[in-house]
Amino acid sequence: MSQSAPSPEVTPVNGWRDKRAFIQFPYKLYKDAPFWVPPLRMDTATQTNPKKNAFFAHGDMQLFLARDTSGQVVGRIAAIKNGMHLSKYDDGVGFFGYFETIDDEATSRALLDAAAQWLKAQGLSGMRGPANPSLNDTAGLLVGGFDRQPSILMPYNFEYYQHHLENYGFSKVMTMWAYYGHARMNNVDRLRRGTDLLMKRWPTLSFRNLDMSRFEDEARLLMDIYNDAWSENWGHVPMTEAEFSQLAKEMKQIIDPRLVIIVEDKGEAVAFAVSLPDMNYAFKTIPSGRLLPTGLLKLFFLASSGIIREIRMPLMGVKKSHQGKSLDAILVAKTSDIALELGLNGCEMSWVLDNNARLINALETMGAIKDKEYALLECAI
Repeated sequence: MSQSAPSPEVTPVNGWRDKRAFIQFPYKLYKDAPFWVPPLRMDTATQTNPKKNAFFAHGDMQLFLARDTSGQVVGRIAAIKNGMHLSKYDDGVGFFGYFETIDDEATSRALLDAAAQWLKAQGLSGMRGPANPSLNDTAGLLVGGFDRQPSILMPYNFEYYQHHLENYGFSKVMTMWAYYGHARMNNVDRLRRGTDLLMKRWPTLSFRNLDMSRFEDEARLLMDIYNDAWSENWGHVPMTEAEFSQLAKEMKQIIDPRLVIIVEDKGEAVAFAVSLPDMNYAFKTIPSGRLLPTGLLKLFFLASSGIIREIRMPLMGVKKSHQGKSLDAILVAKTSDIALELGLNGCEMSWVLDNNARLINALETMGAIKDKEYALLECAI
């Protein structure tokens, strides 16, 4: 049952003290939550900094804090205007993100009211989320799978968030799934036989891994495939070159080129899949979210110690010209084989849109299971 308390005061984040409190709040809120993984503070600071995040070249954001009568922070939220989304859809939809609150509906309502009022002042008529700050970043509300640790770059939240949002007037507009496959449960033989047969009938098809010596060119190549592949998917917003370059730079620090598979047809790159080591197993050991003074050394040690035994596949794309030809299934099968060769025995594929029947069928054919459920919610403002 929600606590009963006076309505909090919600104010815009103003100055470095407020920004520090905004970043700090989740560490206090989740300190006793066994499955929450503390994000790196520097990541949140960068994401919300107009001078450092390429998102702000087309988007805008206002951060808010909620404080109780004693002045303690009890919630936070960001109201987000995504220029690329509005340019593509012209639907009047704004976003909310970085939403965290104590279990008090007066607090969540006050935060959501503040975000809605800011978005309305921008001429927008709807609010969708959570997105931190876009669907190309960490996004979605966890609605199933609270008793398990999230994979890298996937969100975690308390179960009561859904009730607060729905009581405010939000409803689901899309369900997304995190599929999980493990060496002990996967049945990749059937999928492998199918892909082997397909490849025999398709002699112009070839595969290669990421060339780290040409990293920037490779990143631009993957961006072009991604934007083409996802252009007709629900909610898709194309990444700008600067946004993709920033994402690639962040991933470069942990990426294993053997886990990036590029498919070429007659020498033209037409599909790819990117998998990342699940660094959350290492981040979990740094509860403060600070890399200094000792966190960075701990990360390097853990990354080489064998504690990371699983991967997440966050990015996959098949050009529209080659969709419907089972290349997504081939990429899943090949990633599974490579991961096993590297001693990685588990993989989360996330997120998968609920309406992506082709990919869902391929994943379930190989024995992957729906492990966690996420949702995007929307309401009118």
